[in-house]
Amino acid sequence: MSVDHRILEIYQTGPLTVVGFDGREILDQLDLNHCREELMALVAEHGCKILAFDLTGVKLMPSGLLGLLASMRKVGIEIHLYNPSEDVQEVLTVTQLNTVMPVHFVDVRAK
Repeated sequence: MSVDHRILEIYQTGPLTVVGFDGREILDQLDLNHCREELMALVAEHGCKILAFDLTGVKLMPSGLLGLLASMRKVGIEIHLYNPSEDVQEVLTVTQLNTVMPVHFVDVRAK
């Protein structure tokens, strides 16, 4: 069985970096340490100030991943979430993470 070590699908890089999760519906089997490394490498390499996550199609996100995204603020990175499902929106509301990570509904891959 081959393992794809890339976690993120990168749509755009630079001060505003846009990434997604490669069409995964459920993100419960992500290696959070590897995800953190991949994010920090993107930030360092591209001078990223805002990370925009396209959650189109994602139905479930583990709490650890939400915590990781929220913790990115500690290193000065602003996190924006795009197109979360109703279930993900509910979790964001209950945890009040939607107050620290703005939620948007647009096609982030549109040119």
